[in-house]
Amino acid sequence: MEIWINPACSKCRSALTLLDAEGADYTVRRYLEDVPSEDEIRQVLQRLGLEPWDITRTGEAEAGELGVKDWPKDPASRDRWVRALAEHPKLIQRPIITADDGTAVVARTEDAVRDALSR
Repeated sequence: MEIWINPACSKCRSALTLLDAEGADYTVRRYLEDVPSEDEIRQVLQRLGLEPWDITRTGEAEAGELGVKDWPKDPASRDRWVRALAEHPKLIQRPIITADDGTAVVARTEDAVRDALSR
């Protein structure tokens, strides 16, 4: 499995601690440094079963500057949202774990991390 993290994020650090405690085999991707492409974001969204606005951190200053809260949340606007996440990775909700079975979870809780471990 792979986990997308921001090392400054307490939720990310908690997820890593739990993965280590469970002896999980995983790869860390510091997505602010190793920025996912638009295609990678689309793949993760498909694995999550979510839309890009579902994983956008709208409270970030960059989100305010872009005005994302006012963007339409519809199929015609999907590419705009994906492009914004690729160009401004700080807006991506974290941590995201891609599980070995082809699914993914936004692992902000211990239960979500355990869910990823069970896949």
